[in-house]
Amino acid sequence: MAKLVQLPPKFLPKEWSIANQTRFANAEAQRSRSERLVAESERLVDEIEKTTQKTQKDVNKKLGIAIDLLEKRVGIDLVHDEVERELIKEVEVIQGVIALLQRTLEQITEQISSVNPVEWEDFSNTNIVKAEKQRNSSVALRTLIDSILSETASDMRKQCDTVNVALKNRVAETKDAKNKLEVHLAKVMDEITSQEKNIENLKKAIADKEGPIKVAQTRLETRTLRPNVELCRDPVQYRLISEVQEISTNVERLRETLNQAEAELKGLIRNQLSLEEEIQVKENTLYIDEVICMQMREAISINNF
Repeated sequence: MAKLVQLPPKFLPKEWSIANQTRFANAEAQRSRSERLVAESERLVDEIEKTTQKTQKDVNKKLGIAIDLLEKRVGIDLVHDEVERELIKEVEVIQGVIALLQRTLEQITEQISSVNPVEWEDFSNTNIVKAEKQRNSSVALRTLIDSILSETASDMRKQCDTVNVALKNRVAETKDAKNKLEVHLAKVMDEITSQEKNIENLKKAIADKEGPIKVAQTRLETRTLRPNVELCRDPVQYRLISEVQEISTNVERLRETLNQAEAELKGLIRNQLSLEEEIQVKENTLYIDEVICMQMREAISINNF
């Protein structure tokens, strides 16, 4: 008698129902995990995008400080100092943060594109494993993002503090230079007053010699009118000649000194104008650095993302 063909095992209706319910439950769990993953990824994309935009605004603000404000310094204060170097470095730090956030955004977008809820309609064990891997990948990415955001915020705060310290030091240096300029200006002003009095005294001394020299010259001329043998070079004649020469020499010395004093006064006045101009330069720098820059930077707050 030939063997009958062995038929595949048959399941009971109850087993059939349980198997279907199990598959339905697994499918629903997978679909829910997928939806949560997509939602979390989209939230991350939105968060990083907003963070990037906010950081870019901060860059523009700092670029404005570094380029526009510092360029408004004038004269010798238009210098490539520590403040400008640290501001440039700050801009470079923030630009690096933007680039890093952009790469992170691209990585998140790439991960989102690998998640397709339609795939979960195929209730296979392969998709269960794939879902778990993607969930783990999402957790790891979230941890990485948190770390990146924390580090970038820390880097920007550190550089912001460095700029603020450099700015405060520069303000202190500028104030010190301005104070010293004002001290020198006060001394120059005193010397100008003294020199002006000296010039007045010299002019008076020269004027005072006009009378005596005219008297001496008149006496000398009168003696030339003596008749005959009386017209001779006697001791009186020699003394009058000596007196005229002495007074003329002294007047010439006073005039030379007066010329020197007037030249010195002009130099002092030029020095006065130069010091006053430099003090105005320092006042302009202090207005830019202390009033505008420092107040603007006090309004900058870098918090954790």
